[in-house]
Amino acid sequence: MALCRTGPNTIPNSNGLASSARNLSTRLVLPVPLGFTGQLSNLGRRKHRGVVCSSLRKSASASSKESQEEDAPSTLSVCLEEELGHVIRFKMSDFKILNHVSIGLGGRGDELVFEGKVKDSGSPLYSTRVVLRQLSSAQAQRRGKRAIEVLKKLVRRKLLYHSYSMQVHGYISLPESNDSGSFILVHGYHGSFSLRHWLQRSDWLPTLEATLALDEESVRKIGEDTTGGPAVSRQLRLIRILMRDLLIGVNYLHSHGFAHTELRLENVHISPIDRHIKVGILGNAADFHVEGSNSGTMDSMDRRQMMIAFDMRCVGFIMAKMVIRELMEPLIFAKFKSFLTKGHDPSCLRELMLEILGRGSPHGNAGLQILDRNWGAGWHLLSLLLATKSSQRISCLDALRHPFLCGPRWRVVPSMDIIRWGLGSTAMRISEEYIYGQPQRSRLAHFIDLMEMLNPNKKPKNWLELLPGKWRLLYCTGKHVGLTLRQPPARVLIGDVHLTVKRPSKLKSNLSFTSDIGFSVMIGQDWPHDKTGKSGTVQVSSSFEVKAGRRLYLKQDSVKENFSFGPSANEEALAQKFTSTKWRKIVPFKEFPSSLPAAKLVSSDVDVTMSLDDPLNRSVETARNVLQELRTQIPPEIFDLSKIVCGTYVDSRLLVLRGVNGSALLFTRSFVDRNSSS
Repeated sequence: MALCRTGPNTIPNSNGLASSARNLSTRLVLPVPLGFTGQLSNLGRRKHRGVVCSSLRKSASASSKESQEEDAPSTLSVCLEEELGHVIRFKMSDFKILNHVSIGLGGRGDELVFEGKVKDSGSPLYSTRVVLRQLSSAQAQRRGKRAIEVLKKLVRRKLLYHSYSMQVHGYISLPESNDSGSFILVHGYHGSFSLRHWLQRSDWLPTLEATLALDEESVRKIGEDTTGGPAVSRQLRLIRILMRDLLIGVNYLHSHGFAHTELRLENVHISPIDRHIKVGILGNAADFHVEGSNSGTMDSMDRRQMMIAFDMRCVGFIMAKMVIRELMEPLIFAKFKSFLTKGHDPSCLRELMLEILGRGSPHGNAGLQILDRNWGAGWHLLSLLLATKSSQRISCLDALRHPFLCGPRWRVVPSMDIIRWGLGSTAMRISEEYIYGQPQRSRLAHFIDLMEMLNPNKKPKNWLELLPGKWRLLYCTGKHVGLTLRQPPARVLIGDVHLTVKRPSKLKSNLSFTSDIGFSVMIGQDWPHDKTGKSGTVQVSSSFEVKAGRRLYLKQDSVKENFSFGPSANEEALAQKFTSTKWRKIVPFKEFPSSLPAAKLVSSDVDVTMSLDDPLNRSVETARNVLQELRTQIPPEIFDLSKIVCGTYVDSRLLVLRGVNGSALLFTRSFVDRNSSS
């Protein structure tokens, strides 16, 4: 919570809190008593006897004498005291109000927050700094009473509750006679900063490290080797600590039948005392099971799954903002959230963030570097937290076992899904480096072969569901020809190459393929330094029919010396690689297969159109030279779609197509059009 310092005479006496509330736009409403069921635990009764304030320490006869000295309490207040007996009922005279105040915390104008110290020497909380949260509207008062009700149900695990949630000490119910019958919640003070305020500081990393007092014990908990390292490693270590603590606190609520429903950066605090994440006041915590319903029914299980999934989605937003600092800006976060609201697969978030932040950002953006580490494990966890379907979102316990939140000293057995993700992420990173030497080309071809063997969608019906969409070409294992060491008739620089797949009818297995090639033609001798040039586009379209097929691996004796099917067509060479110790645990075959299932693509007629900007469109010879250079640099499968014969790998973010000459084309799903305003 962000508390602002005011003048020393902000609250001169105990009635000042009530009088200052009159300045709020919302009129204070009388508290409505909540009905609590069940017996108090021994811990709750022991706390009730030991931790009492002056209004509860006296006997029944003395309380009648006290009622004559103060304003006569209403019957409603007496009833409220009985129902909220597991917490302390304070009086304003029990506190010394400090000169810190905040109005409208987290966008709520019905809350007035003060700091105070307990000055009652007979209270165990003597000289303890607390927070007094005055709740003016009826909705705000329901939140305060709900926080006390949740505390009553969780009081048996007092230590865990205080470790991962704000400690609620009690309440103050102001009398009705002074026209401010409001409910004041008294809870623990855990520092004046929420997690949002921490991240908005320019020196947030060293300051937060000092606040958490990172030592060898903290490092051991997340499995790190050292406490030092560059800024990216330090930020990753800190994110692991905060995320693990947050997930433990949320899992504590879920295991006790509650969902937080309000997990935001503004509601998450870091206590410098016990160095734990506090998930805020549980004023909107919801029960998994509705009263009167059987906890084993399908409706109750669906409600539980839906509420847990909602909390995990909120945790995903918190993680995204902690890692990618640009998401703290409302405009960028609105694009991020709109992408998910439209139903797009969150596994493609990396492609989205590269479009939003710019193609040059992976090497200069610490957040993207963190998510790219460990074979892209951060993107995988983020996609599971923000999955479109609630049934596909990861749980707290599974998230705590995820490789992204485990240090290098922890041995985590990855699932097949994480192995597939890591292979695809590594292939994407290598293709972005654009260092296509022989070692890089061999590694890329090897990773593509591994992905094809681990293809999770092998049936044609899976291809008909996943293939439609827009794909961006990343890499081709065929021949690469660029501008260097050549004197081409036209200097053509290739831009993004997209393949758009549409399914005209869901009843048929026909698909329409359209490849869009963007390029620029550089005129003049200064082209090595000036890459602007004149733009142009080429569009190639064709229709395909998807059938079941298989990809065959050729024997060594059947391959002629003058006829090669690419670097991955030789079965013996592949078998020698995959049977090595490094890949033996990944490949799910004891013996290398001679063929793999694939989606056979049968093409029809191909249409090609090209457009050039002025003045290139004035000369037929110039257009012919540009077309010749395009066919030299672009993979033949993109320029002539009929040369695509099968698809060997597809999932929500990656696609591998094979050409007639055996070369593989690696695509990633793309959603953002640079030419559109969105």
